[in-house]
Amino acid sequence: MVGLYVHVPFCERRCHYCDFNTYLLRDGGVDEYLWALEREAELYGAVVAERKVAFDTVFVGGGTPTVLDACQLGRLFAAVRSHLPVREDAEVTVEANPGTLTGERLKALRDCGVNRISLGVQSLNDALLERLGRIHSARDARNCYDRARAMGFHNINIDLMFGLPGQDAGDWRKTLAQVIEWQPEHVSCYSLIVEEGTPFGRLYAQGQLPLPGEDEELSMYKLAIDLLAAAGYRHYEISNWSRPGFESRHNCIYWLNGQWLGLGPGAHSQWAGERFANVRLPREYWRRLARGERPVGWREPVSREVEQEDTVILGLRLRDGVDGRTFQRRFGVALEEVFGREVGRLLEMGMVEWRGHRLRLTERGLPVANRAFEEFIRTPGQRTPA
Repeated sequence: MVGLYVHVPFCERRCHYCDFNTYLLRDGGVDEYLWALEREAELYGAVVAERKVAFDTVFVGGGTPTVLDACQLGRLFAAVRSHLPVREDAEVTVEANPGTLTGERLKALRDCGVNRISLGVQSLNDALLERLGRIHSARDARNCYDRARAMGFHNINIDLMFGLPGQDAGDWRKTLAQVIEWQPEHVSCYSLIVEEGTPFGRLYAQGQLPLPGEDEELSMYKLAIDLLAAAGYRHYEISNWSRPGFESRHNCIYWLNGQWLGLGPGAHSQWAGERFANVRLPREYWRRLARGERPVGWREPVSREVEQEDTVILGLRLRDGVDGRTFQRRFGVALEEVFGREVGRLLEMGMVEWRGHRLRLTERGLPVANRAFEEFIRTPGQRTPA
């Protein structure tokens, strides 16, 4: 499969944990962004046509795509669809904030061919939502979910976070139980990562961020595994659960180390043997496209060695693991021939196991997956300015 990612860099307010490439909506620039997005789609139209591919998935993320009004959302999808081929049966996802997803916007998304909503709920504890800097309440989240259902959306993901400052296992259990009652098709559960340069990062450096301990955070993760499994959700990726057949097709492109094209300020791509990323600032993004240039800020080749490393690291995120037969077909060599020592060490530590022809994380390795991934990193990047 081939994916298309579109980055919308605007938010009403930056959350206290966020280090994404986002800018406040009140500072303007939406019209310039939409104009530039269409120019970028147009520039890539010929490139995609040469490869004779059509996109199997489209993912509009951010930022908060649903800060755009109904007309602006229509312009965004028109810009994409008028220049880039999207399959009729494509999975088309839009990230949404419950504080911005009105009935009018939902109708616009449906009319634009969106068939999957990813709802950034994060928590159903109003005190925690306020601490995170979110603009919605627990009631807003439920009302938004119900509106999406009433509008005919039959594939909804709920994003949740755990390991939050002041959160305990009882609160996390309550949030999970409520979301399970909603019966979404997909649930994502991510642990909080404190990033430098964010309000949470500054508080953490000052010793003023009351985070749960490692053991408590691990117990929250295991609680999600148990409760979601009991409710019939398949744990198909480290942080993701779904009803059968509702796995995120777009994210599977990443985990299977496939190809995707990214549009918008700061968007990353992996395409035709290269990785590259656009300039981050919306104004510079617009200026480059106004000059008829691609807005690429850096690029690097993807060597065979790097591709092999990434195929294993990303594939191990999937609970089914890395398919050794697929690896051999892709590279003409067995996985064990390339990474025999690394796999051997992880087998000895009990962090991975062979399940038939698949190498997968064990229950012991799952909570400390990054330690396993580090074993396979050999090749430094070769990033150069574009």
